[in-house]
Amino acid sequence: MFGRRPDGRRIRGIDPIVRITPYVMPMRCDAQVFLKYRIDLEVLAEYIRRQRLEKGEQLSYMQIIMAAYVRAIGRNPQVNRFVMNKQLFARNNCSCAFTLLKDPHDIDRGEAVAKIKFDLTDTVYDVRDRVNAAVAANRVDQTPGFVEKLLGVLFAVPGLATVFVALIRLLDRYGLAPGVLMDELPFYVGLFLTNMASIQLQDVNHHLYNWGNVGIFAGMGLEERCAVVENGQTRMKRFLPLGMTIDERVCSGAHYARFFKDIRHYLKHPELLELPPDEVRFDEGYEYHEPKPASHVKPK
Repeated sequence: MFGRRPDGRRIRGIDPIVRITPYVMPMRCDAQVFLKYRIDLEVLAEYIRRQRLEKGEQLSYMQIIMAAYVRAIGRNPQVNRFVMNKQLFARNNCSCAFTLLKDPHDIDRGEAVAKIKFDLTDTVYDVRDRVNAAVAANRVDQTPGFVEKLLGVLFAVPGLATVFVALIRLLDRYGLAPGVLMDELPFYVGLFLTNMASIQLQDVNHHLYNWGNVGIFAGMGLEERCAVVENGQTRMKRFLPLGMTIDERVCSGAHYARFFKDIRHYLKHPELLELPPDEVRFDEGYEYHEPKPASHVKPK
């Protein structure tokens, strides 16, 4: 309300064309744009191999993709905006959610959703440590969390879930939804990344949820092999397909283009993510920071 929400602040003085788009496309599903990108898997695989052999560091493809996203947001803060009630807001965090199996060896144990907030100065090692901590926390046997307890109460009374969800969505529309609930739910993040390859599926272009404010949904798929011509010779090359769905109302096409150009650059040169950036940009001068991971621990 009055231009402030628990997860952001309204932006004023923006380009009229960008400002009018939420009125033309009031729902997030109206504004979905689907993108496909093939990541050079040989570059990432070789980088991960060198990290393991030369530095004893364990990294994954997903962690490198997240690190590239964080670094690109630090250069293109406009992409980290979101639309709510036809108004444009600057997000007050750099966040990502992802789904994981509670037990990678037993799919019947179900799934969990991890949500992480990053600092824009995070290196690929900081991102790795945050992701590993989130995965470990969601894979241990523990008592039901806040959301699970809440759902248990809602489903215990017929019709209560419908009323509760409608109320929360109404409050969210005007920036009055409880901040603690928004922190727990995965629908309030800049990026939702899903690893379809982990369950042996192809990449997907997942829909954007109308509830919440997810700006980008990315789906990693199984490795692909494609014919390429290098130095006059044709050979089969390995690629990691990535399907992305974005909300076109968030910023101009030029800003998106620069953002994805940065993503591609960091995925081609992942060694650039080992050091903090020289400079970080914040939208509308609105800074936010997250404490660094407690320790730099090399996972076994």
